[in-house]
Amino acid sequence: MEQATKSKATETVLQGIYKNVKMAEDAILDLMPRIKDEALKSDLTVQLSAYDAFASRTAKLLDEEGIKPAAEGMLTRFSAKMGTAMNAMRDSTSTHLAEMMIEGATMGVNDLMSLLRDGKEGEVSEEVLRLAKDLCAFEEKTIKEMKEYLK
Repeated sequence: MEQATKSKATETVLQGIYKNVKMAEDAILDLMPRIKDEALKSDLTVQLSAYDAFASRTAKLLDEEGIKPAAEGMLTRFSAKMGTAMNAMRDSTSTHLAEMMIEGATMGVNDLMSLLRDGKEGEVSEEVLRLAKDLCAFEEKTIKEMKEYLK
């Protein structure tokens, strides 16, 4: 019974991480054509690569658990894409695009912390906790880097 609880908690956290990093990748890809600032474009390209690495790492852990990674549904992804497009169309300055990335990274950290809080202590594997910690650190670094564009 304890192993089943641990596996379910691990699956829930991993699927949440996977969905969040895939949504972040989608958001960056949606913003790229609107970015004129080469430094911002470069920073987001690096972030995109990092999110891809997190997605691969998460998919590998899910595979080890015998679980297929599940991305957000089409409706959720379409809604996010339209929201990103409308928000960027209204204001495509580097400052505004950086604000959008800060908001997204902040939501990612909050979602991850919520997932971890919902799982009881000891119900999530150490490897998944390490992944979550690494992702949180990356998101916090992203927020700090994007704040440079707000000046």
